[in-house]
Amino acid sequence: MTLEKILSISGKPGLYKLKTQTRGGFLAESLLNGKKINVSGRHNVSLLSEIAIYTLTEELPLREVFKKIYEKEDGGEAISHKEPKIKLEEYFFEVLPDYDEDRVYASDIKKVVQWYNLLVRNGITDFSETEADQNEAVSEEE
Repeated sequence: MTLEKILSISGKPGLYKLKTQTRGGFLAESLLNGKKINVSGRHNVSLLSEIAIYTLTEELPLREVFKKIYEKEDGGEAISHKEPKIKLEEYFFEVLPDYDEDRVYASDIKKVVQWYNLLVRNGITDFSETEADQNEAVSEEE
């Protein structure tokens, strides 16, 4: 499974897998505990495939950051998101040396590390480009 069907829902902990569309929203399953919840249109929902991290030169898609962590950790889990702020920032600097320290906060780094570990624990390690990303890259070249 790719990041296309993985969601972050504001106000709800962890990540969710998109299961099916309903009349008033959709059904999602928590990656933390497997519970299913009904998500209405009032919730602020983000697809992981649409999130990017600021670097000094561009916005890097989150899947690229996950890919770098995956390579650094040889497919294993990263450090705990509960580590002190300075340790998280040092770790993130090792993974992404050109991240924009003014626009990427410690809370963002904590979330990225927590999400990565949650995805790896659930066997979701396909951080490759989606078809939509590839089509977008081709259209930009034309």
